[in-house]
Amino acid sequence: MSIYLDYLKEIEERKAEGLHPKPVDGADLIAEIIAQIKDTDNEHRKESLNFFIYNTIPGTTPAASAKATFLEDIILGKESVEEITPEFAFELLSHMKGGPSIEVLLDLALGDDSTIAKQAADVLKTQVYLYEADMERLEKAYKSGSPSQSATAKDILESYAAAEFFTSLPEVSEKIEIVTYVAGEGDISTDLLSPGGEAHSRSDRELHGKCMITPEAQDQIKALQKLHPDKSVMLVAEKGTMGVGSSRMSGINNVSLWTGKPASPYVPFVNIFPIVAGTNGISPIFLTTVSVTGGIGIDLKNWVKKTDAEGNTVTDENGDPVLEQTYSVETGTLLTIDTKAKKLYGNGEELVDISAALTPQKVEFIKAGGSYAIVFGKKLQTFAAKTLGTEMPTVYAPAKEITHTGQGLTAVEKIFNRNAVGTLSKDPLHAGSDVRVEVNIVGSQDTTGLMTSQELEAMAATVISPIVDAAYQSGCHTASVWDKKAQANIPRLMKFMNDFGLITARDPKGEYHAMTDVIHKVLNDLTVDDWDIIIGGDSHTRMSKGVAFGADSGTVALALATGEATMPIPESVKVTFKGEMQPHMDFRDVVHATQLQMLKKFGGENVFQGRIIEVHIGTLQADKAFTFTDWTAEMKAKASICISQPETLIESLEIAKSRIQIMIDKGMDNHNQVLQGLVDKANRRIDQIRSGEKPPLAPDSDAKYHAELVVDLEEIVEPMIADPDVHNDDVSKRYTHDVIRALSFYGGEKKVDLGFVGSCMVHKGDLKILSHMLRNLEAANGEVKFNAPLVVAAPTYNIIDELKIEGDWNILQKYSGFEFDDNAPKQAARTEYENMMYLERPGCNLCMGNQEKAEKGDTVMATSTRLFQGRVVADSDRKKGESLLSSTPVVVLSAILGRTPTLDEYKTAVEGIDLTTFAPPTQDMMVAMAG
Repeated sequence: MSIYLDYLKEIEERKAEGLHPKPVDGADLIAEIIAQIKDTDNEHRKESLNFFIYNTIPGTTPAASAKATFLEDIILGKESVEEITPEFAFELLSHMKGGPSIEVLLDLALGDDSTIAKQAADVLKTQVYLYEADMERLEKAYKSGSPSQSATAKDILESYAAAEFFTSLPEVSEKIEIVTYVAGEGDISTDLLSPGGEAHSRSDRELHGKCMITPEAQDQIKALQKLHPDKSVMLVAEKGTMGVGSSRMSGINNVSLWTGKPASPYVPFVNIFPIVAGTNGISPIFLTTVSVTGGIGIDLKNWVKKTDAEGNTVTDENGDPVLEQTYSVETGTLLTIDTKAKKLYGNGEELVDISAALTPQKVEFIKAGGSYAIVFGKKLQTFAAKTLGTEMPTVYAPAKEITHTGQGLTAVEKIFNRNAVGTLSKDPLHAGSDVRVEVNIVGSQDTTGLMTSQELEAMAATVISPIVDAAYQSGCHTASVWDKKAQANIPRLMKFMNDFGLITARDPKGEYHAMTDVIHKVLNDLTVDDWDIIIGGDSHTRMSKGVAFGADSGTVALALATGEATMPIPESVKVTFKGEMQPHMDFRDVVHATQLQMLKKFGGENVFQGRIIEVHIGTLQADKAFTFTDWTAEMKAKASICISQPETLIESLEIAKSRIQIMIDKGMDNHNQVLQGLVDKANRRIDQIRSGEKPPLAPDSDAKYHAELVVDLEEIVEPMIADPDVHNDDVSKRYTHDVIRALSFYGGEKKVDLGFVGSCMVHKGDLKILSHMLRNLEAANGEVKFNAPLVVAAPTYNIIDELKIEGDWNILQKYSGFEFDDNAPKQAARTEYENMMYLERPGCNLCMGNQEKAEKGDTVMATSTRLFQGRVVADSDRKKGESLLSSTPVVVLSAILGRTPTLDEYKTAVEGIDLTTFAPPTQDMMVAMAG
């Protein structure tokens, strides 16, 4: 049977699911399609034409390459297709974005036929996805080509220097009419827009679109569109923030699919221009994806804190601020966005200023159909002007550069100034400045990696930028279950990324053992300079060295392809500590208490949201400090930076070196010796610190912060638990990560159905705490009995190896009823659990919730990061599922007891155990003078 007939069979199967034909990306299928187009008597010719024109993925896919070549043959007269004239062939090439299509257009533009050359040049003038090889061809033709080639190249270069590919685009409409759709009350998680459990389908955009919110919601959106065909549907998070949680390009892709408009009539299921809004604005990571798709993200401010006659905030019986509505955005409300006045109007009245959503740069993103086109366009314009030796006209909105004479720099301001490219100011830049920065480390995770590979193909990128020190493709999100979906997707992903130049968790050649370590732990080890910038395809890209930003798959692709990222320098909040930790407290409790004390100090306002948390942690090694930086995602911070003492940083770098060496010894390094380069870089950094040539990163003493918080360790007297508060009468206050409760709140009576020790929040010390607790209980009672299941997933293999050497793994094995086996990985997700301990394969496991979950309706006590509805545990008919987040000793004891422990039970259980403790630095960690 032919591949094409297999494709037709798949089409019938998809039709039964209400889906259109899957877009064509393979070489063999497109070859059959082209052959059938050429055969005028072929029974499949008509549908083959349709697939070729409207259903072939552009960029650097094998199908795109074959399509571009066939279109070139039509233009040159080598092939004749009645339905595809040379003019139409040029139009199709113009929508193919880059790679093979640019190569064909350059061939034609620099060819001997002057008429064809002019047509090709005119199309090239509209293109922006040119890479170094393409630019070199133009430059060579201009400087040393034949007279006709030189003239054509000059014509194209002059157009590029004037940025006509941008200026010729239609301006953004002054008035955009919208109709609202309230997607939910409270924070809207990206899990609602693109559920983790459906991660396997993300690269199939139409199929994945069916999982957005609910089928009922999709029907309601369609009904609004039918009722208001001339208006755009705006998705709203009422009384909450839109797009919190994981950094998912698939989330905004789904919103665009349902509410946006097609990017091209010849590219299926790729939509742009989504409009989203939240009472409290848009999550920073999600807002980036809005820009990528040329959309608008609005901070509605339609609920505000109620004040009394004296201007004081009115609170309810729980001490929470009372909110009052300033205007309604209930589903079906008609509003107008005025892009010139930068206001939101309703019934002709101004409702709110939305200047932040319509900055000059963001309006350019809308005009260009997304931020990528602006990034590549600026690069192309600079190249053309330099090649011609002419002054570059100002076309794009100038980057905002803010300097404050005499004001010192925060840590993030120092890093951005060190890594900035293309800035005009000779003075250091401060927060609020728009900056292009070089990226040192890039991470791609496995449930978004296929989308990243698609983005790279769409950008026509074929190799990693030489600017990037190292990049890593993880396998942690699909580590739990090696099912058919994973078997179909992951090997293909690993090969693509390995070929592109990344270090990959799985070896496409099968020569080294698969490493399913949690991506954040690996990136934390790969970061060997405290001045580095890291971009990772996950919201928990929060390294405890350097500054790391969680990003969508598109931003990751852009960093891989260009070695750059563009963003404003964020404001910072300085966090320091005082007092001493109680001996029975764990550092995880300090993390939760930081959030609690911050909310208390600032009257319930989250001053961390959208900012850098600069935490002066000083004495805690990177592995353990990561527990704090990791949780800053739940604090809704943009990122975090750890300020470390010299010896602590050196210890952290030595640990990182040893773990990178393990990867080298496994055979994971590539022909460029990327990993060895990191070891060398770490050695240089250690030498700089020891010699005093370049001390650890530290802010200036006269740096300016948005806010400062001093965490009082002595106020933390019992374990702290983040509670989803699933029964709160105010729906908007459920699943926020902001409800932090002391252990005694539960009175030792709350039933716990399952415990989970795992995720990126834990380190080797947590697994040692578990083994020590088991030994203590065994010594006291003669045995250990679990009254609830305890699932344990070490974040990395090296932790297990170290535990085996140190004698801790044996005790875990003794009390486990299940231990993972790499030679026979699970091929189906577990749906039921027994009251015993499960030793699962290193990776994300329950924290991700895309492969395995707790039983529906369970109350879970976990060390993980997320407590969103349906993430770790779904609701059942009998009760709501809930995931409470706490320290390892609380989780372990809860599973053994089958309920939350009392404070006395907890203290007894941890007596004599080396918990993860923390002592604040005794000296100020600021630099005395600005610099």
